[in-house]
Formats: sequence, structure tokens, C-alpha cells
Amino acid sequence: MNKKTFIRAVEYWVPDASGSLLEFGGGLFGAAKRFEAATRNLCFGRGEGLPGQAWEQGHPLMLKDLQSPLFRRAAAALADGLTCAVALPVFVGERLSTVVLLFCSGDADLAGAIELWHNDPADNSDMTLQSGHYGNTGDTFEFLSSHTSFRCGTGLPGLAWDKQAPVFMPDLGRGSGFLRADSALKVGINRGFAMPCGSVDDHVYVLAFLSALATPIASQVDVWQPDALQSHLVHSFSFSETPSETTPRPEHNLALNDGVVGSVFATGVPVQDGQRIVCPVAMQDHITAVMALSL
Repeated sequence: MNKKTFIRAVEYWVPDASGSLLEFGGGLFGAAKRFEAATRNLCFGRGEGLPGQAWEQGHPLMLKDLQSPLFRRAAAALADGLTCAVALPVFVGERLSTVVLLFCSGDADLAGAIELWHNDPADNSDMTLQSGHYGNTGDTFEFLSSHTSFRCGTGLPGLAWDKQAPVFMPDLGRGSGFLRADSALKVGINRGFAMPCGSVDDHVYVLAFLSALATPIASQVDVWQPDALQSHLVHSFSFSETPSETTPRPEHNLALNDGVVGSVFATGVPVQDGQRIVCPVAMQDHITAVMALSL
């Protein structure tokens, strides 16, 4: 029996032909069947709902309470136990290519946190916590996180900022480079995954997932990055915490426009490929990597 994953659903929205609406592009909903049924026929204008707000504001948004008036599917989210969402807009230059939404649960038996970190270069050189959802980790870890900052290259968010690509830390114990290791281990958090996020300005955003062995971030995550010559996409890492026989084996070396992964890198538009979502990873307004996510 598979463990419950920290990410419970993922969906993506793409501009229609007129560029004035976001239409449903695809998604994985797991057991959230009522939420899936409430999703497929929706569309969002600029500034409407969580996807439209991320488009309008031009940067990632976290909604810690899906019962907010901003969220149009509140009843379905409540019925399926979804409590928190993050909207990740992806821009290619000034053009929006997609908005990816990730949903998490607030179940009492799920240990973990999701954090959105932010740097305004006009303000200082540090990255500070913009918003976070801490589930059952208690107040101490949340308090510590809100009083922590990172320089580029330091800690999990700082490493994703420096590398301009996703970073996975399988063990957040002492010596891992995770600055909050002692507090994390006390609440059962022992692994972390962070990725840079798109925006339309020079602000830097990093999304971080922190989880426990009993609460996998996802069943499988694969990441590809361009090589030094920008001629191929190289499979940089993967982690599989609840492996499935139906999960595709990662393609390890691809031309920049080869296959599903290459198409996503070239266009910035996600693709639902069986039981995985292949989506672009952006640093501000350009694609820096491709991530495949299976629930």
C-alpha cells in the first residue's frame, strides 16, 4: 500500500488562443475525485481565482486556507481534504506559458511543511520567508523559519537559488547544509526538495517542501537540466519514495527539443504524460530545468 504523499494533487492552466483566459491543461488528482470533477470545465481570467491572481501579480502565490473567498472550489477542496495550494506561474520572457498549482493536505498524521522564500534585490541580499504552511510541525519550527534568512548558495532555498534548478536533500541531519536541521529532526522532518520559481521581475522566489519518511513529497520526481553546451538535457537526479511499476524510467540524455521532456523545455508548457506531469522549472522569466512529478 502506497504512503500518502505530501503533494495530493497537481494541475496546470494554459492561456487560450486569445490569450485572455486560462484553460485547464491537465492534472493528477489521486483520490480527490470531487475536486477533479469541479476543475475540468473551469477557466480563469487575469486576476480571477488563484491561477488568475498568480498571472496578474506575476509571481508565485501561496494560499494557506482553501476556504478563502479567492478560491472558487472551496467546497470540493474541503470534501477531499485539500487545505493549501501554491500557484507557480511560468513566464518565457514576458509571455505567460502556464500556471502550475500544487495542492497539499492538512491531515493530522502528515508531517511536513511547504515554504515560499523570496528575495527583493533592491532591499537586501538575503532570502526570507514569504509564506509557509506547517501542518502538524508545531509552532517552534514555524517561528524559527520566519526568523531565518539565506544568502545565495546557503541552505536548501539558497542552493536552489544558486543552481537555478531544483535541489533534493535526502537527509537533513547535521552536516547536510540544512541550517534548521536540529529543529526539523525534532518534528520528524528529514528530507527537503526546493525549486526556483518564475516571475516577471528581478525578484527571486524559491518553493521548498520539507517532509518525513512517513509522508513522501511525491511518489517520484525526476529533474533534467541543460548541459554546459546547452545542447542536451541531462537527467540530473530523481527520487522515488513510493515506486510504482507504471512509473516511466527517466530518459537520461535528450536533445533540447526531443520527446516530452524536450518539448516542455522548448515551449514552457507542461504535458500530462500518463500518470506523471512533466512541467517546466523557471528562474524568473526563463526555463532552467524540467521536472516530472508522479503522485
